[in-house]
This record gives sequence, C-alpha cells and structure tokens, in this order.
Amino acid sequence: MDNQKAAGIFFLILGLIFILFPMFSIELVSIIVGLSLVFFGISAAFMGYTLKENKGVAIAIIIIGIISIILGLLFMFYINAISFLVAFQFYIVGFIMILFGITGLVSRASKISNFTSILVLLMGIVAIALAVFAGNNPLYLAIIIGIVLIIEGVAYLLDD
Repeated sequence: MDNQKAAGIFFLILGLIFILFPMFSIELVSIIVGLSLVFFGISAAFMGYTLKENKGVAIAIIIIGIISIILGLLFMFYINAISFLVAFQFYIVGFIMILFGITGLVSRASKISNFTSILVLLMGIVAIALAVFAGNNPLYLAIIIGIVLIIEGVAYLLDD
C-alpha cells in the first residue's frame, strides 16, 4: 500500500472518529480542534511537499500547513482556558479550509481533486457561518473537521 492510500485510510478513520464521538466540554473540543488542525496542517504540508507541477502553489500549501500546525498547537495548549475565544476557532478553521480549498483548485488537475477542493472550500464557508450563528457550541466545528477529513481521505483513496 502506498503512502497516499495509507494517508487516505488514516484521514477517513480520523474523520469518522470526530463525527461519531460527541464532545463533552469546551476544553476537550479545543484539544480536538487543535489536533485536527495539526493533522490538517501535516496533510497540507505533505501535499505541498509532494506537489511537483507548480512551486508557488506548493509553497502556499506548505505555509497553510505550517500555520495550521501552529494554530492547532495553540488551541491544544493555550486557548482551551479562555472560553470566550472558542468562537474564533470557527473563523480560523473556516479561513484555513477556504485557503486550502482555493489552493487545491489552483493546483490540482483531476476531477476528483477539484471536487474535493470545492467541498473543502464549502465546508470552510459553513464553518464561518457557524461562527456567526452558533459560536457558543463548538461541537459543530469538530463535526465539520471530521467531514473535511473524510472528504480528503476519500480523495486520497480515489485519486490515482
């Protein structure tokens, strides 16, 4: 099994875990959001590193990945103590998903990759909408990240 298929299975399982297990406290959600951003950042950095066609887009994707990792670590270790900042997680994650979706549309050539980039872009818009309307319930953010991980996992599995 090649690395791309293994990553697809890993992201698929991780996404299902985020959706199936409900969150019981803001601290746990913040840790899970942080972990999600770290894994999302690793995925983005890996994708940017393996992108051979367009070096400018590859660097942009790697930068998005590094920012995601840094923000994920901050959410895991610092933000969970400040409950009023939980709503900002929606904005940050939504913005990162939108950037990731746009760079995916610019860099990918296959129909499956373009479709998944559009889905990630739409999920980023949904995350920002949830920040506006439901900022007090961070459970939605874990579900959105779970869906995005499943989308990316399926894309890795279906992409040749």
